[in-house]
Amino acid sequence: MKKIEAIIKPFKLDEVREALSELGVSGLTVTEVKGFGRQKGHTELYRGAEYVVDFLPKIKVEVVVPAELLDMAVEAIIKAAHTGKIGDGKIFISTVEQVIRIRTGETNETAL
Repeated sequence: MKKIEAIIKPFKLDEVREALSELGVSGLTVTEVKGFGRQKGHTELYRGAEYVVDFLPKIKVEVVVPAELLDMAVEAIIKAAHTGKIGDGKIFISTVEQVIRIRTGETNETAL
């Protein structure tokens, strides 16, 4: 099993959720986060004063999928989250040792 953590632009969340749903991904976790990448934020003008926006609002989507579904899920996220502009986000993939559904005690793939 693999865990996919995708940092995306907030307005792309529905498209990413729908793309994963079409693949049969049944659950995901969404967190509102703030951060910056290579650009280190940007400056904005507010009431005539310039100020630096260090941390930009993003959405973190976390989903655990069977290993055989990984490539299709990553491709779906990339396609749905892509705008072609700076700040589209990143995807991190890690291995999941074990999953346990608390309610039923099911483990691993049956717990997904």
